[in-house]
Amino acid sequence: MVNNLNRRNARNTFEELLELGAIPVVNENDSISSYELEMLESFGDNDTLSAVIAGLIGADLLILLSDIDGLFTDDPNTNPDAEFIDTVEVLDEKLLSMGKGPKSKVGTGGMATKLTAAEIATAAGADMVIANGRDFHVIHKIMEGRKYGTLFAGNKKEEFFLIDYIEKLL
Repeated sequence: MVNNLNRRNARNTFEELLELGAIPVVNENDSISSYELEMLESFGDNDTLSAVIAGLIGADLLILLSDIDGLFTDDPNTNPDAEFIDTVEVLDEKLLSMGKGPKSKVGTGGMATKLTAAEIATAAGADMVIANGRDFHVIHKIMEGRKYGTLFAGNKKEEFFLIDYIEKLL
């Protein structure tokens, strides 16, 4: 998606699928090695890929499901005093540094890739939620507007260019 033609084709494909009422499911190619991902100029994780697609199609909301309830001030598995953060209005360097902990037990990216995704999605103007995917009704709760997980408020930059974020990732 580095060149304009590829981005335009991808955006048109997603828009057509959405127009048809389809729910596109996109997944990074987990079955190939990290070396092959580098050769393909791939993102390497689904969190970042989903944020890029959210920016590409002008999504209003991106929901990332994980095995954790959202963003905490520290790793709640090792620090019982870690505090839950329910809303992030501005994603600053202090918050981005909170992603330097361990990876998720069920995924490949951990909090670092979720915070990178939040940076991209919110810059594109989309709200983003990190929530626990083990709750069967999590998406319904979020779509009903209930406070669930950590909400990152979309703050569309006046000069938002998706390619700037894509090139930084590759």
